[in-house]
This record gives sequence, C-alpha cells and structure tokens, in this order.
Amino acid sequence: MSPTQLPDHGAVLAEVREVRRAGIVRLRELRLPVLTGMSASPGEGSPGEPRFPAVERLLRTAVAAIGGGTLQEAAEFSLGLAQGTRDWPPADRRRRAAQVYGVSVERFRKNQELMVLGQVAEQLVRLASGAPALPPATGAVAPASDAGTAPADGSAPASASASASATSEPSARPRPLAPSHHRIPVRAGGHGGHVTLHVHAVDLLRDIDVVVSPSNTHLALPEPYKSSVAASLRRAGAVRDPAGRLVEDSVRDELSAWSDRFAAPGLSVAPGTVAPTGAGALAWQGIRRIFHAAVAVPRPGTNDYDVQPADVTRAVTRVFALLAEENGRSADAGLPPLRSLCLPLLGAGRGGLTPAVSFAAVWAAVEAELARGGDWDLHFLVRRPERALLVAELLASTDGAPTEEPGP
Repeated sequence: MSPTQLPDHGAVLAEVREVRRAGIVRLRELRLPVLTGMSASPGEGSPGEPRFPAVERLLRTAVAAIGGGTLQEAAEFSLGLAQGTRDWPPADRRRRAAQVYGVSVERFRKNQELMVLGQVAEQLVRLASGAPALPPATGAVAPASDAGTAPADGSAPASASASASATSEPSARPRPLAPSHHRIPVRAGGHGGHVTLHVHAVDLLRDIDVVVSPSNTHLALPEPYKSSVAASLRRAGAVRDPAGRLVEDSVRDELSAWSDRFAAPGLSVAPGTVAPTGAGALAWQGIRRIFHAAVAVPRPGTNDYDVQPADVTRAVTRVFALLAEENGRSADAGLPPLRSLCLPLLGAGRGGLTPAVSFAAVWAAVEAELARGGDWDLHFLVRRPERALLVAELLASTDGAPTEEPGP
C-alpha cells in the first residue's frame, strides 16, 4: 500500500474495537472496509476466498508483531485470538485481559483496553505501510532485554544482533534499556503529576527521603548477603570500617528496637503494619528513613510466604499516614519535611504476587492519596527491565486515557 493510501489510525482502531466487541467467530457478519482493504495485500488470501479469513490472519500478524509481554497477551485475550478463547463472550474475554494487568474489569475498560487495542491498530498501520513492525515504546522506557540474554520474543540478544547490523535495519532492533530514571505523567482524581521510575538496584538510590522495604510479619530482616530489597537495604545501611568489617548493623538494630517496643514478644504484627527506622549509612546517599512494610505472612512448615493484595494496599496507605505524622514532628523540631517516597513492587518476590497484581495493590493506595491532593515526590523501583516495561505501561495508562463507551 502506498503512503498516500495508508489507512487512518483512528479508522483502523474503530474497526479493531468492533472486532473486540463481536469476536473472531463473527468476522463474517461485520462490515470492516478498512481491515478488508488492508488484508487484500499480496499474500493475504487468494482472489476467490472470502475476505474474513484474510482479516483474521492480518490481525494475528499485527498482534504477534507487538513482540510479547503483557500487551500482546492482553490483545490476544481481548480479540479472542488466544488459544481456546475464540468463542468466548466479549465480557469473558475482557475479564481475562484485565487479569493480565491485575486490575478490575471496569478499570481495564477505561484505561488499559484502549491502549492495548491502540497498539494493535498501530501495528496494522505499520504493516500496511510495508515498514517492519516494532514493539511499542511506552513512556520514556524503550523495550529491550538484558544485555547478553535473549529477549522474550526469542530474537537475538543485543550483543548478538550487532553482528547482523549489515543485513538488518538498525531502527528495527529494540534499543537497550539502560538502568536509569524515567519520569512518567500520571493522573488520579483529577490531579496530575509525575512518577519517577527507577530501573536499578535499591542501594543505588540517591536523595530520596523515604524508601519502603518489604518485610514479613515477624519483622525479621533477611541476611545481608541476599539479593532482596530488604537485604540490600540492610547491607547498604550497615556501618563498616575502612577494611569493610561490620561496625554497626544499623537498620537491623533499629528495627529490632521498634519491634521490642511495639510488638508482643514472640508474636507477629498484623499484615499491613509499617515500622519506621533510620537509614543508617544510607544517610550519606541522602536517604533519611526506611519504612518496613510487613506484608509477607510466613507459611508454617515451609520457607514460603503468602501476600494478600489488600495487605499491600493497607501498608502503603499506612506509609502515607506515617509520612504525615513524622512531618508533624519534624515541623515542631524545625527539621525539613519528608517529601520524596520510593516504592518497590511489594510482594512480587517470594511473596508470589505477579508484578501486575503488586502494582495494582500499591497503586490503589497511591491513587487514593493523590486524589485527595497529596503532594509527594513519588518514585517506583524495579530492577528487571521487563518489569520496568510493565510498570511504565501501567503508569502511563493513568494519564487521562480516554474511556470507551459502556459495553460488554
């Protein structure tokens, strides 16, 4: 199709939404002039066959071009292209797509669904132009995989693809996602703002007043040699001599003192409890406080934990309440207020929550705080690039995404 004949993105999106409402099994009944015209490209069906099989092939090609991840999975469920969903009613397909993002059906309908279908339309337009389809970039974060490892879609890693640069378009390759900071616009209750997404280890944070650390309900910190957020904060907060020998396990000692004061001896605290401590040696990096969120409940007789999304939401709500309390005391003492807050995906490690479910639980409390006018400098922290892409998509979807008319 020549550039002068390229279909309008809005017209393509409108017909993709029609397919979502009707489903693949009813393609024969739909009037889809734009998609039908696009499917008439060479290789899409033969002159004598009905057009609807070619339209289905075109849709499958566009969805596959998204490049994997939550966007592709949600698109497959939304359109009935996932295995076994071809004859599902639209309400069931929407419900299953909402589960991919860990949000309610209504929230998905108003936010993520239009983003997902819009990306399908974007890939369709690219296919019509003859350009190679690209995985969609979200916010300021570019899709990529860890250097030296294979991306989720099975293509060659960035280091291997360098040798093929002479035979492929550089713009068709995903750009590396460098651990960095990305400012993403968000909106809640009519209030707009920005969230900074950090894609690196927690001990690299600088100049953030409060860092939230996931904890179990016994407030027992993991050993400092481990790789979790809590272990990393304990290790980074410890005071050491010039030879690296431990002088003071500051974060553990303060958390033990808080537990001795407020928790019953030998018993756990309630899920959702938040214990504030100092930051130890992290104060040299501008970290002032660590809030330990007790969200993981140990499973008796195992090394596993259970985390409930409601407890995550309760803990983050308590974090904001503690910020207000401590700022009241800081004002009385003439100290600067706590303004910036960094949140990891609570419960998404050994707690067993998916990143999408963890984010939804954290965001429920954040959104409520922003909606009531909370003026905080908010940060999210993830270490893995694929999780950064998911969080960036979810954060970007809060920024005034258009809503679709009510429907099944």
